[in-house]
Amino acid sequence: MSLPVVIVGGLHAEARRTTVARLLTDVPGSVALHHDLATAAAGTVVRTIRDAEGILSAGETPLVNDCACCALREDLVPELLRLAGDPATRLAVVELWDSVEPKAMAEVVVAGGLTVTGVITAVDPALLLPYLGNGDDLADRGLAAAATDQRTVADTFARQLEYAPVLAVVDSPEADEEDRELLAQLHPTARRVPVRGGHLGDPAGASARAHGEPRSPLVAAAFAGFDVEAAAAAQHPACALLPAEADAHGVTTFVWHRRRPFHPERLYAALEDLTCAAARSRGRFWLADKPDVLLHWDAAGGALCVESAGPWLASLPDAAWEMLPPVRRAAAAMDWHPEHGDCCQHLVFTSPGLDRDGLHELLESCLLTDAEYAAGRDAWKRLPPAFDTLLEV
Repeated sequence: MSLPVVIVGGLHAEARRTTVARLLTDVPGSVALHHDLATAAAGTVVRTIRDAEGILSAGETPLVNDCACCALREDLVPELLRLAGDPATRLAVVELWDSVEPKAMAEVVVAGGLTVTGVITAVDPALLLPYLGNGDDLADRGLAAAATDQRTVADTFARQLEYAPVLAVVDSPEADEEDRELLAQLHPTARRVPVRGGHLGDPAGASARAHGEPRSPLVAAAFAGFDVEAAAAAQHPACALLPAEADAHGVTTFVWHRRRPFHPERLYAALEDLTCAAARSRGRFWLADKPDVLLHWDAAGGALCVESAGPWLASLPDAAWEMLPPVRRAAAAMDWHPEHGDCCQHLVFTSPGLDRDGLHELLESCLLTDAEYAAGRDAWKRLPPAFDTLLEV
């Protein structure tokens, strides 16, 4: 039988450690594998393996191409395979270092022939807004995974949060209803599992097992199963299942969907206001001067990333459809328009204190006017290409 592997990540380090400690306590024969990238500047990555009682082994692995994450990839699968050869090991918990994103590691583990049974991001709800609002570079916080790492705290945390199907939500006396509502709206499809604090060696889990009690929701989530391909599709801008409209406890999610392209110059002029309007915004959008290109909108911490996600399906010949994943074809079919196909604006903004009306008005003002729209595609393509620099065309 293959060794079950659960990946636990997140920038909220204390929440992550609490979650891992809980799993080690509650699952007999479980061990946690952790690569500490904090020593990468000195040329090495420190690997530790521990169980509920403490450290079992520790060692170093050298950097690969001056990249700590590359070293992690090179070392992770061999260590997991070694653990899989020990019949006493019932579960391997891969505790990711702070800024390591679970998507890449889940794909590495599966490609190595191992079975990922769960991906969990640990969250302290009281820290949710501070981290989503933090536009600092990871490098400035000592959290970069490589010399070339240009990610920010906010966008890294957002991806960690949204990729995982399970969120381990730790006890947090500082958290209020707004914090918990923000978490629910940011990732409404996630299974949110409460995790109480505890120490390594805490006998509570062993006592529960001795009395035949059912396993905890956290343990159940760790063994629930995980589909790497489905998780990747859920993050792709063309087929992501974005949050729906919501408004509760001072937190609002505003969904804006239109079938008319943006004027490139007007949208570009509004980018700063749109980016800063919400703690988190994401989705796909349509520019008039690039009518065949599906563009990805990804904003957090006051910073926006815009990139091409390939062509709209409406711009492809029918024969090309067969080369696309079924989930992509299904997503386009569900959103198909008789004139424009899957070309559309679908942007979602989530934040406490969101100015929904102001945001709606600003977005509408960036669309083509009736006269511009009526001029047709050839005229659209002649509009000033305001996004070329941003897209590095």
